Amino acid sequence: MPAESSQTLERGLRLLRLLADGRRGRTPTELATELELSRPVIYRLITSLQSEGFVRRDAEGRVHLGFGVLVLARAVQPLLRESALPALRRLAEDVGATAHLTVAEGDDGLAVAVVEPSWTDMHVAYREGSRHPLTRGAAGLAVLALREGRTDYVVTEGQLQEGARGIAAPVPGLPWLEASVGVVAFTALDPGAVGPRVAASAAELARSLA
Repeated sequence: MPAESSQTLERGLRLLRLLADGRRGRTPTELATELELSRPVIYRLITSLQSEGFVRRDAEGRVHLGFGVLVLARAVQPLLRESALPALRRLAEDVGATAHLTVAEGDDGLAVAVVEPSWTDMHVAYREGSRHPLTRGAAGLAVLALREGRTDYVVTEGQLQEGARGIAAPVPGLPWLEASVGVVAFTALDPGAVGPRVAASAAELARSLA
């Protein structure tokens, strides 16, 4: 790849990462300042990315991520699931509870991988593809904790299903991914014992994806 093309690609990726930080959209001038690039360069990047649907501009001229990014995100989900399954399987068998990986999609959490324990008499049936608000359930609250810079585990009871108890921890250290690893069960879960185990699985997954 010619050096100029490689540099343009790198700049475009930096711009997309900046827009993905969860803040309200930015003006071209703000992007130029934060990326330390000239405004003509920023305008060329915006034009190219907008034509492919990766960014959009609102009525005030602010730049936001475009819906084309969602297409790429959906393609990544199978890869996330494949990477997460070994750690989730160990967690489910060790704890005796249904283990899951949940990723943020806007204000919702989406379960992209679920593993049920093989040896328990009863466990929670939690379907891949299940969606719920981030403000309800341990998995979603752990993602919100990550947004606040916290990586400690979260404990809830009965928020998504009556009688179900959940413990989840954020997947740390990956700026491109807002996700949590968690377990859910109808039986009692000892937070002091299970919480650190869930957090360790989240950290293990983060290392495998880094």
